[in-house]
Amino acid sequence: MPAQVPFTLAGLDHVVFRTADTARMLGFYQDVLGCPVERRQDELGLVQLRAGRSLIDLVDVAGPLGRAGGAAPGAEGRNVDHICLGIRPFDEAGLRAHLERHGIAIVAAGSRYGAEGEGQAIYIRDPDGNAIELKGAE
Repeated sequence: MPAQVPFTLAGLDHVVFRTADTARMLGFYQDVLGCPVERRQDELGLVQLRAGRSLIDLVDVAGPLGRAGGAAPGAEGRNVDHICLGIRPFDEAGLRAHLERHGIAIVAAGSRYGAEGEGQAIYIRDPDGNAIELKGAE
């Protein structure tokens, strides 16, 4: 039985990715996934992008926030397994064509269970190697 807590979780608020190449990451999240920049705090090395009801924060490892987190992410030092972005509609053929136009390889695909139930999903990687699951719901 879950512990009694004095609140109800409302959902994913934001995810923070540390990066050594903010411009490249911005290109991916804006051009491939359609996330608009919501807020910038250049003095901290922080860019916040809107992803539906949630945010994706990009923290430059050379900036004040990034330096506090240690070494840059890499093949041997990930700090996130993957994030899942719900998408509507899930048009697999259209999605595959879009990713191909941007030179984005599909890592895996298939039916997966998530917060909105079972649905088709495609896994890709952003320029820093973070795994992104794009998932529809049934």
